[in-house]
Amino acid sequence: MRKSVAGPPLVVLSAISFGFLPTFAAYAYDSGLTVFTLLFLRFSIAALLFFGYLAARRRLRLPGGRELASLAVLGGVLYTLQSVTFFSAVRYISPALAVLLLYLFPALVMLLSVVLDRERLSGRRVTAMVVAFAGMGLVLGVPGGAPDVLGVVLAVSAALCYSVYIVFGNRLSSSVSPVATSGYISLFAAVATGLTGAATGTLRFDFAPSGWLPVLGLAVVSTVVAIGAFFAGMSLIGPTSASILSMFEPVVSIVAAWLLLDSPMTVPQLVGGAVVLAGAVLAVTAGRAAPVATAPEPAPQPVS
Repeated sequence: MRKSVAGPPLVVLSAISFGFLPTFAAYAYDSGLTVFTLLFLRFSIAALLFFGYLAARRRLRLPGGRELASLAVLGGVLYTLQSVTFFSAVRYISPALAVLLLYLFPALVMLLSVVLDRERLSGRRVTAMVVAFAGMGLVLGVPGGAPDVLGVVLAVSAALCYSVYIVFGNRLSSSVSPVATSGYISLFAAVATGLTGAATGTLRFDFAPSGWLPVLGLAVVSTVVAIGAFFAGMSLIGPTSASILSMFEPVVSIVAAWLLLDSPMTVPQLVGGAVVLAGAVLAVTAGRAAPVATAPEPAPQPVS
């Protein structure tokens, strides 16, 4: 399968898998898990699965010092900060507004890619992003009233952390395989959330046994499949197109909540889902028509 064909389905698979995250989290919270307990278990189980796969394939190797330090920053700092700031934002503003602000990250990724990686900025990509964001607004609904300033700052901070995480994670894809990248990011995120939870007294394991099912769903579906497929797809189509395609995630979240949590679904949400899909199609076709301005150097052999 050609790279241009394989990349978008992988990112869409990632978006679908991430889309189930709120549903798994809702079931987990109902079972008594705290935020940091859930995040710690999520990343710990995911790291074990990633490294178990690499060990079974005899491809488990320690990256070089620079790569390992970069992975520590990606997982232990950027991804952890994104998770914590987003979950904190929801305490002050509505989830819909928090998600809308978080999904400023495709625009930030595009700007960072243009400035740092000299990626060509095309009108079709900008149009695709605007269309997808408008569709997402229909899906989530535009909240009314004056939002809490702290909540807005936290949500925008989450978007900024995630955009930097994506751009620099893409740079690692030439020297570290997607599975190894995902494994080390999960490992360092588990360490960071575990230490933070222990320091704040919120790392507790006295939740109901029923909580293990959503924990496993979150770890396997919304972490192993989601992160692994995203890095694999991004290495083929680039960070900007991958970020725009990721905007399909909130649509999946709404559908999953409708199917599994009996949440209502409205006509504007259905229309918004179709608009997001149209934006995704534009992103894929724009990505094929607008290559990076300069040809990349030959990539070194990935560290599995």
